[in-house]
Amino acid sequence: MVRKLMAFAIVAAGMWFAGVANVEAQQPELNAPDLVLINGKVLTLDERSTITEAVAVADGKIIATGTSASMRALAGARTRVLDVAGKTVIPGLIDTHAHFKAAGLGDYVVIMGRAKTVAEALEAIKAFAAKKKPGEWIVGGAWHPPSQLAEKRYLTRQEIDSVAPDNPVYLRTVGHFSMANSMALQRIGIDKTTAARSGGKFERDAAGELTGVLVETAIDRVEKAVPPWTEDDEMRQFTIAEGVLNSFGITSAVEGATEARDIRMLQKHVASGKATLRTGVMFRPEPPADLTAWEAIMAGNGASSGFGDDWLKFAGIKIFYDGGMTLKTALMREVYPDSHDNYHGVAQQTPERLKQLISICNRYDWRVGVHVVGDLGVDQVLDAFEAADKEKSIRDRRFVLIHASLIRPEQMERAQKLGARVDFQNAFMWDKAATVERFLGKATADRAVPTRTLIEKMGLNSLGAGTDFPVNPINPFLNMYIMVTRKDPNGNIYGAAEAITREQALRLYSSAASRYTFDEARKGTIEPGKLADIVVLSADYTAVPEEQIKDIKVDLTLVGGKVVFQR
Repeated sequence: MVRKLMAFAIVAAGMWFAGVANVEAQQPELNAPDLVLINGKVLTLDERSTITEAVAVADGKIIATGTSASMRALAGARTRVLDVAGKTVIPGLIDTHAHFKAAGLGDYVVIMGRAKTVAEALEAIKAFAAKKKPGEWIVGGAWHPPSQLAEKRYLTRQEIDSVAPDNPVYLRTVGHFSMANSMALQRIGIDKTTAARSGGKFERDAAGELTGVLVETAIDRVEKAVPPWTEDDEMRQFTIAEGVLNSFGITSAVEGATEARDIRMLQKHVASGKATLRTGVMFRPEPPADLTAWEAIMAGNGASSGFGDDWLKFAGIKIFYDGGMTLKTALMREVYPDSHDNYHGVAQQTPERLKQLISICNRYDWRVGVHVVGDLGVDQVLDAFEAADKEKSIRDRRFVLIHASLIRPEQMERAQKLGARVDFQNAFMWDKAATVERFLGKATADRAVPTRTLIEKMGLNSLGAGTDFPVNPINPFLNMYIMVTRKDPNGNIYGAAEAITREQALRLYSSAASRYTFDEARKGTIEPGKLADIVVLSADYTAVPEEQIKDIKVDLTLVGGKVVFQR
């Protein structure tokens, strides 16, 4: 009996040791990465600008970087190993100003961006109208007639009537101007006697008849009459749009002016588990005439800037102030060159009201981003920021000058002292530089989007790059090409002294851009502990000839370690 008990004890002990050995054998597998990416040229964009070979990913985060051999050693039986065969690997790109839903509207709106003449624009409307029932609304996608069309002008309602007489037609542009045909205006009750709100107008011809062109605040009446998409439509639009951005290596974006309905749709989209783009929203409530009502919006349900998670969060409140340099509405210190009436541009509200709106936002911990382009506009926005700062410090809140295309060096210094950001879009100077030159002169066009000076005066981490898509192309590599070369499509150079390095351009899309949403500890570089948002390129961004930067394609995009695009 004793021998039997001893034998049982020995067997049991052996089983225990075997179990321990088995657990130990499995331990590396339990801690193994989900994915290892090897044999790459990995631009980590850490503080030392380290270039390495491989990355290991687990649970949606980067767990290690190093040599291909060292990362392979971490792999277990279930680890997916991706050999990128020497290709360049960069952090997921961040567009700090886009209206990205537009990338999903191809089936829903007239695509106007390809039209080069008035005749081509009208043909696009005619073809789309043929698919619609009489009486159904026709809406146009964003475009820019003054720089895009050979005729350098907007369409008239009579021209639109000629190709779509049986449908109300509303054509959005890149902003600040829209067009509507006769049926659209009639449905809303707008005629030649209708007065526009302050800060806008219904354009009229020499005979006093409406041309159908709507300016600034006059747009709102027509915009609000257009029937909204269904929820299913909008969910599909966001799904398509995110896929388009992923195909360009964009893994995060700041949605530049988001209405409440779109925020609800984005929240449902994230909850569905289908999101492939991390989004910071700049909530854009329409400022009511009554400041008490504006305060009620800001008090809301207690939320403030930063509320949300890695997929969707409030980045701040968006306020419009002036117009645009390509629209001849930027608010300028100097009179416009061809002005005969002391014209300085358009302000959508008074400087005093701007101060009041920003003060209320600040009171409720909302960070503010203001659309401002002209140098006089920048003066007045900075005045408002400084006034708010005296009431409650904004210095660690990263208030934003959005665009600030014509900012001057002394204004950069004022912004830097306030801890403010400038998030600009060099892409404006691609197909629109000649329009800026025509409206404002060559000297002003040369100093537009002064990227190098901004870096020198404010520091790279106070800046970010975006596109303002669909106003400009979404392609980040085209945008980086413009930053590095300052060239337009014809090879004309605007402001050569403002060109920057390739690394600076890439950082404006990654490590610096992540600071817009206070996410510099979460993303923007390829470092352990950060989200595994990673992009593999078709060519070596650091080595291809300058002219080829714009032609770089994305081969693979990972968001949270999952493949969301593969070419």
